[in-house]
Amino acid sequence: MDEFLIHSRIWIKKGGRSYLGRGRVELLRHIKKEGSLLKASKKMYMSYKAAWDSLHQIREIGGEELVVSSSGGRGGGGTKLTQEGERAIEVFEHLERLKEKFWGNFGGCQSLDEMMQKIQKWEKIIEENQEKENS
Repeated sequence: MDEFLIHSRIWIKKGGRSYLGRGRVELLRHIKKEGSLLKASKKMYMSYKAAWDSLHQIREIGGEELVVSSSGGRGGGGTKLTQEGERAIEVFEHLERLKEKFWGNFGGCQSLDEMMQKIQKWEKIIEENQEKENS
C-alpha cells in the first residue's frame, strides 16, 4: 500500500511581498552559471524583461543588489552574483534541505490517523522548544 507523503514549497517574504522562491533562486543559479542575464532567462524560457523585472523586485523588496551587470567591451559584458546573491541561494538551499528533513518525519504513514499522531507529537516538541526559548 502506498504511503502518505507531504510536499510543500518555500517562499521568503518581506513586508508581505514575495522576495525569494524556487523560480527566483533558479534564475540566480542560472546567472551564476551563465554569467549573463540573457542566457539565464533563455534557460528558464522567460523573456529578458521578465527576468530583469524579477531582479528589480528582489532589489526593491530586499534593499540590496543580488546581481551586478557590466556593459560589453573588449571582454564582453555580463551579469554576476554579488555576495548577497550567493548568500540568497545558500539560505534558500538550507531552508529546502531543512524542509525535506522535517517533512520526512511524517513519511511512512498508511493512514490519516497515523499522520495525525505524528503531527501531534511534533506539535508538542515544537511547543516545548518555544517555551524553553521564551523563558
